[in-house]
Amino acid sequence: MDNSATNAPQWVELSANLLKDNCERYIFVSTRSVYADTSRVPMTIAAPVWTHERAGVEPGAERVPYGLGKALSEQIARDTFGEERTLVFRPGLIIGPGDPTDRFTYWPVRIHRGGEVLAPGDGTDPVQIIDVRDFGEWLIEMAEAGESGTYNVVGPRTPRPMAELLYGIRAVTTAESTFTWVDTDFLINAGLRPYGELPVWRPARDGAEGFARFDLTPEVEKGLTFRSLADTAAATLEYHFSRPAERQAALRAGVSAEREREVLDLWRAFRRAG
Repeated sequence: MDNSATNAPQWVELSANLLKDNCERYIFVSTRSVYADTSRVPMTIAAPVWTHERAGVEPGAERVPYGLGKALSEQIARDTFGEERTLVFRPGLIIGPGDPTDRFTYWPVRIHRGGEVLAPGDGTDPVQIIDVRDFGEWLIEMAEAGESGTYNVVGPRTPRPMAELLYGIRAVTTAESTFTWVDTDFLINAGLRPYGELPVWRPARDGAEGFARFDLTPEVEKGLTFRSLADTAAATLEYHFSRPAERQAALRAGVSAEREREVLDLWRAFRRAG
């Protein structure tokens, strides 16, 4: 199984050629980022993926964009092992206990802190992510069953609105918190980027209409399941508070408390002026 190739197709080429006569199949953990067009609703594996031409990158370039690198790696694995001996997973944001990136952890931690929480957009933007335990368990089941093919790995099956995500997280805390929903364009103009300073959230517009609207029928039929948001949020908080104090105080994703307060004040001033 290869889950370390990042965007280095050369890695996959070397490892696949080394292993092709000694392993039953090549299992490659790719990414949802291979898709060159996420405007489709619903998204499926039939959506076009990045190629050199689509990415505007010359073949043979030493460095390639992340999504292109993963797409090229997938194809190298298939070309080397054959379609019947290659199993490819395309996960979205992998979340839950043990995640060092804090890209989901930010939200449970912020909501647990209480007070007024800056909530992005109007609450309707869809979210599809995947708990690392759901992904890991399914990957093992697929490998043991000798499956091949390409699968998307996000959840839940029905996309969860951003409001449902935040209120669901709040339900597992004892904090007194409120949400102030701030307009998407206002946030972008203020320098708070979707999927950046405001992780998990990506507005369903401007070519990203299908980013969190995947049809997971093939995956569910193969046994992919999704644990409850409450389970994921509680386990994430437990993991976070098990870390050293200095690590707890230095999240690697999300907006700082000071910047959050500043933008909320600007939002109130904007609403008053309007």
